[in-house]
Amino acid sequence: MEGKDLLSISDLSADDIHSLISDAIDSKDRGWLSLLERKVLAILFEKPSLRTRVSFEVAMRQLGGETIYLSPAEVGLGERESIADVARVLSGYVDAIVARTFSHQTLEILANHCRVPVINALSDLEHPCQALADLLTIYEKKGELSGLTLAFVGDGNNVAHSLLLAASLTGINFRIASPAGYAVQEKVLNLAQEYALATGAKILCTEEPQLAVGEADIVYTDVWTSMGQEAEVQERHRAFSNYRVDSQLLSLAKEDAILMHPLPAHRGEEVTDDILDSPQSVVFDQAENRMHLQKALLAQMLGGLEIPLAGYR
Repeated sequence: MEGKDLLSISDLSADDIHSLISDAIDSKDRGWLSLLERKVLAILFEKPSLRTRVSFEVAMRQLGGETIYLSPAEVGLGERESIADVARVLSGYVDAIVARTFSHQTLEILANHCRVPVINALSDLEHPCQALADLLTIYEKKGELSGLTLAFVGDGNNVAHSLLLAASLTGINFRIASPAGYAVQEKVLNLAQEYALATGAKILCTEEPQLAVGEADIVYTDVWTSMGQEAEVQERHRAFSNYRVDSQLLSLAKEDAILMHPLPAHRGEEVTDDILDSPQSVVFDQAENRMHLQKALLAQMLGGLEIPLAGYR
């Protein structure tokens, strides 16, 4: 992966994903390292962030590197200065760029004009770093990936897109229950179906949460309204009112099923407090694993990590 961009899960192979998970597990035991000394990571965000910003900053520092955070007010991508010009300038200063943007097209323009790797830290199309950390969490809790069934209840959003692609690449059966008009994009679904043909993963898109969750190993949900969709709040609340994950819905999954959510959660909307704080919930393990997976990602992309895949798979 050295020198490559990560804009989409589709930029990775199944072997890439397995390698990242293995390295992330290993990095938990190794702690602070000096693999990326004299490397600098630019964190270029158009949207606010808690987990994404902190996890990338801590990950880079634990690898011995440095970070520079650039706020929307400082840069003004495409407004104060063209995206292409920002890319060319930053390429002369830093070794990689982590970008969190409203539009996926912004990321593509940035990557096309950069001489250094660009990592998607969230766009309107995908959230690959979240999906990779989710797979790490699933592997730690279940001891495997292939053959498991993940049920996603809610909007076919950026997180759902990346999870669908990642699951299909690694042989996880993926079911998603969304109201009419809020399904995953057809182009993402078509690509996932291509991956599923090779791995044997089964994909189900339905409007029935109960059908998706039945006998699932993992139940996953996300907010009904994402950043940038604030004008749609009332409309979305009406559309998703029957897609709340509560104890009754979760009880349809396997007895040892785990509950996942990328956070931040709107408690009482897409998920109820009792199960979000229950022993079945692994949401805070997911949050912590963002940092561990991103350590592996940064090290691989910047050429600093060579860890044997001891015991994984």
